[in-house]
Amino acid sequence: MRLFAGPARSIHMTGSIASIWEGRLGVDAAVLQLRRGDPDALATLMARYQNRIYRYLLRLVREPADADDLFQQTWLRVAEKIRSFDTSRNFDAWLFTVARNLAFDHLRRLRPSSLDEPVGGDSPNETMVSRLASADPGPFDQMLAGERARLLAGALENLPVSYREVLSLRFEEEMKLEEIAAVLATPLSTVKSRLRRSLEQLREILEMGTAGEVRE
Repeated sequence: MRLFAGPARSIHMTGSIASIWEGRLGVDAAVLQLRRGDPDALATLMARYQNRIYRYLLRLVREPADADDLFQQTWLRVAEKIRSFDTSRNFDAWLFTVARNLAFDHLRRLRPSSLDEPVGGDSPNETMVSRLASADPGPFDQMLAGERARLLAGALENLPVSYREVLSLRFEEEMKLEEIAAVLATPLSTVKSRLRRSLEQLREILEMGTAGEVRE
């Protein structure tokens, strides 16, 4: 039996800093209410974070059904552990850490040998990039933007999970590098180098893919 309604199935980058900050307003009050045992506060936090958490989980596990289950588990864990949450910490980082730990436990059960081997994808239907289009793009501009997004989504599918993760946190969730370090429980220098390597590898994959399409 599912305890919560499933999250909205949107994994697009929002492209809107305003919408992300709107989601962060009032978080401290809701967290404090949840710590006091207010069940409405959990619903408030779920509504505020559901798209971000589901999107992040889907980036890691890549299976919607698994992401749904992990989404449910994340909020159950939050309800269980909220009293131990240090309110002086960043709630976003703590919440994503909870989701991350559950996702990686799941991945270890599926692939105990390695979590970082590149795995190819077939034809992803979702995009990873917000399109920086004009307010009223024409059909040709929309076609080009869609093609670029398709190529990028395909390239991301071939990255190791650790690279997909850091790209998602940095560019989808617009987290600061310090926040990412807190989520990953790694030094800031490691986050910087991982982000740099992930962008380099992404560029190489895109260049190879573009060259292949040109040759055809």
